[in-house]
Amino acid sequence: MAGSTTAERGARQQGSSGPPPPVRRFGRRHFRRIIVLAVALLFLSSGAFWLLYGSDLVRVERVSVSGTRVLTPDQVRRSADVPLGEQLVSVDTEGIEARLAEALPRIDTVDVVRDWPSGITLEVAERTPVLLVHKGGKFIEVDKEGVRFATVSKAPKGVPALKLAVSRTGSTAASLRRFGEDRLVREAVRVAGALPSSVARSTRSVKVRSYDAISLELADGRTVDWGSGEKNAEKARTLTALMKAEPGARHFDVSVPTAPASSGS
Repeated sequence: MAGSTTAERGARQQGSSGPPPPVRRFGRRHFRRIIVLAVALLFLSSGAFWLLYGSDLVRVERVSVSGTRVLTPDQVRRSADVPLGEQLVSVDTEGIEARLAEALPRIDTVDVVRDWPSGITLEVAERTPVLLVHKGGKFIEVDKEGVRFATVSKAPKGVPALKLAVSRTGSTAASLRRFGEDRLVREAVRVAGALPSSVARSTRSVKVRSYDAISLELADGRTVDWGSGEKNAEKARTLTALMKAEPGARHFDVSVPTAPASSGS
């Protein structure tokens, strides 16, 4: 037993005086790798920073425009005033959007997109008129949100005109006093924006006599009593179905959409 104990003790002593365990050597190698990777990342980030902010390779050289219908790409480019030659990453996209909104109210939305490595793309969506307000020999275009965004000398095709026929005396005068002319115009815009596309294209005018008496005059002489600007979606569905069921009718009434009526032939 004693001999055996002495041998074991010697083996332990010999092991303790030998080289350090492999785990320690691995730890030092791992640390060196981290240092090398950190230096490499530093060089890469420095290079990327220089490329984005100092290189001539990523400067604005061209401005592209898409989505215009009435506006021209040149109009949009001039109003956007994108700084040519500026580093692409530094371009103030919000500033470009603000300039376009102020200069061109016809634009509903615009996305300013960096087109790497040297371009800016302006993706434009124009407002769509749903109603025209005749004033001073010209026409004010109004979109479905009630925004009066442009004045044109010639009425665009397929857009109904507003006819404000509110009397300042008699029974309809109460509606004018209660809601005011601006509110009545907004109700007409709501109605025009809710019309089924097939009806909207053939609507010549939206006539407003009071808050509850809005009607449509179609290009072929047919008329529609719409009522107020409430329950517009339901009235639109009812009118579509009624016109299909009574194709020869000349007058339609959807002011109460649950009890529609038609007449004439």
